[in-house]
Amino acid sequence: MLESLGSLTGSPWIYAVVALSVLLDVFLPVLPSGVLVITAATAAAAGSTTVAGATGKVAQVPDEVPSLLLLMLCAFSASVLGDLVAFRLARRGGDRLGRAIARSRRLTTAQERLGGALSGGRGILVVIARFAPAGRSVVSLGAGAAHRKVKEFLPWSALAAVAWTGYSAGLGYYGGRWLGTTWIGAGVSVLALFAAGALAAYVIRRPSPAPATA
Repeated sequence: MLESLGSLTGSPWIYAVVALSVLLDVFLPVLPSGVLVITAATAAAAGSTTVAGATGKVAQVPDEVPSLLLLMLCAFSASVLGDLVAFRLARRGGDRLGRAIARSRRLTTAQERLGGALSGGRGILVVIARFAPAGRSVVSLGAGAAHRKVKEFLPWSALAAVAWTGYSAGLGYYGGRWLGTTWIGAGVSVLALFAAGALAAYVIRRPSPAPATA
């Protein structure tokens, strides 16, 4: 499996795989889009991709490494497009989705916070949620179900895509430069991505401060 993934990072198909994974993980948050971006960016940090085989030997993959700039462009575009598709679908089926959200106190709270943040110009919540597990799904679907305006949501979605793509690709690339383009370097970068996700989830779950009274 590792050899197959290593071969993929040296193939032009890596761009399509990354774009498709990022596009769909707004509906299927279990897809490892962040891991794929990090792995491909780690490969981009090297002149060639190396992977460990089942026997423990290191195999050299002679294919060309991916372009970091093109990789980031694919991930960014797919992230914004996926958000917009989810937003539009939820907006059209807002009543049905709204009833589904109402049955979950966690989703209801998240939607209320999102609506207040967008209305008050504090869309930074959209950026933070992009790093949290399933946060992108809650934000995009919740904004659509609440019938938010596209001009309120899309700029923050684009900013979130820039932040997430830059962070993920940066972890893989500089992790590969500093720790070596091995699975150890990629693993450390993935752990850093999970740590950012845990921090973002904590910030989102944290109750909003009570308004000050006169």
